[in-house]
Amino acid sequence: MNRTPPARRRRLGLPRRVFSQVLLMQLAIAAGVAVLATGLFLAPLSHQLDEQAMRRALAIAETTAQNPQIARNLQSTAPTADGPVQREAERIRKATGAEYIVVMDTHGTRWSHTDAWQIGEHVSTSPDAALAGEEVMEIDTGTLGRSARGKVPLYDAGHHIIGAVSVGIAYDSVRAKLVGTIPSLFAYAGGALAAGALAAWLISRRVQRQTRDLAFSDIAALLAEREAMLHGIREGVVALDREGRIRLLNDEARRLLGIGDEAVGRSLDEALGGGRTTDVLAGRVTGTDLLTVRGQRVLVANRMPTDDGGAVATLRDRTELEQLGRELDSTRGLIDALRAQDHEHANRMHTLLGLLELEMYDDAVEFVGEVVGDHRATAEQVTEKIQDPLLAALLVGKATVAAERGVALWVSDRTWLPDRLVDPRGLVTVVGNLVDNALDAVAATPHARVEVELRAEGRTAVLEVSDTGPGIPADRREQIFTEGWSTKQPPAHGKRGIGLSLVRRLAERQGGKATVDEAPGGGARFTVVLPEALAEADLAPAKPAPVGPVSASAPAAPGLVAEERAR
Repeated sequence: MNRTPPARRRRLGLPRRVFSQVLLMQLAIAAGVAVLATGLFLAPLSHQLDEQAMRRALAIAETTAQNPQIARNLQSTAPTADGPVQREAERIRKATGAEYIVVMDTHGTRWSHTDAWQIGEHVSTSPDAALAGEEVMEIDTGTLGRSARGKVPLYDAGHHIIGAVSVGIAYDSVRAKLVGTIPSLFAYAGGALAAGALAAWLISRRVQRQTRDLAFSDIAALLAEREAMLHGIREGVVALDREGRIRLLNDEARRLLGIGDEAVGRSLDEALGGGRTTDVLAGRVTGTDLLTVRGQRVLVANRMPTDDGGAVATLRDRTELEQLGRELDSTRGLIDALRAQDHEHANRMHTLLGLLELEMYDDAVEFVGEVVGDHRATAEQVTEKIQDPLLAALLVGKATVAAERGVALWVSDRTWLPDRLVDPRGLVTVVGNLVDNALDAVAATPHARVEVELRAEGRTAVLEVSDTGPGIPADRREQIFTEGWSTKQPPAHGKRGIGLSLVRRLAERQGGKATVDEAPGGGARFTVVLPEALAEADLAPAKPAPVGPVSASAPAAPGLVAEERAR
């Protein structure tokens, strides 16, 4: 016998579609409200009708008691079915529509009644309150059934109580009035329910269109999947509303932008501050795959508007890719330098072989000594001026590349930098970017030269890189530090316009600055000031005596060679 698995059995109860569920819930709410309103209306209405009936009975009783003829007849006649008190009471009863009017004496004996056989009998309810001078309103049961009663004392001409008057309004007439209002009340309630049902149907249709007729469970599943996707992908996602306020951030966006949940609900300018990143995310800078720098990260941003007037921006971290690309460029440069070194080494070997074949042994020894001395002088001069090994190695390598490109790379005689750098890698990035830009600027120009000066002023490091290139116009000296701006062709691995922006960001992060002006004799001069770049030292090393400018333009040396050395 086949049985449907429990997980696949169709559940009874509410339908799964949002349209049907919303419609049923709204109809139930409207019906409940209509029933509740009807009940709340009927409850005080019954009380009000009772109150009105008792007051009417009291008013008839007061009118009857004020009739002086009744008081006189009560004192002068006997209680009979055809007596004057009975006739006058019946006349008033028929005129007012009361159920009964009972006139009694101080002993509670009836002098009038709807049933003539009751005249002369004692009343069925206590008349003590009325005979004591009080006015009474009540719902009570007597010989004629349940009624709304009003009782008042009956006074003679001397204002002495000689009896009481009791008037009753049939309770059935009160109930009839209450029941008579119910059809009209239900008609109003039914009209309100119909209007509520129509409104519920219209709202449900709108909800159906907006939810694409999905079930609540499907919507919840989609929301859970969206949250998992947003926080699981390795791209930053920033959602903005039509006012430009942040309404959603995933984990990667928080990491890349360096902000947290406090940024949600705030504008981009408030959360991120000014800058290119804010302009790109806000749509003030348009395009695809826009490069921007946030802190030390190189980001690629794309922005897409949404139907509600907002936008969704995605961010990709290209920091590692940019670093790899620059390392690839550096590796290519080193390969070219090694190729040149190999060619130059072969030429030297051929020269040495020729000297040996010509039996010019002394000249051969002198030639070998000169070549070895040049290499030794290169390393010694750089390490004497720049004691940080990373920076020294960088400049030696850049000198080799400069020599291959026909550029003289000088280290100024004013250069002095001790081995106390707080962030040597950051300074390596700054020096490498500025030297690369300078080499590109002076390439293919006559008498090309680049000069590097690094000096320590207390705990502040000052870097100057000058070149003999065409220089930078005054109106573009700030623009060149903008992310994505460059006058060069993009390399194979990506886009340009990152290096100088990183230089300025690294400087500003340490409270410093990066500027550019005109170098003496033409060209450009970049100056970077890095406060607190050097650590405190108990004993500063002795400053060596300055030596002459170091150059890489000598053809016999691949590295930095002293142009003016003692012979």
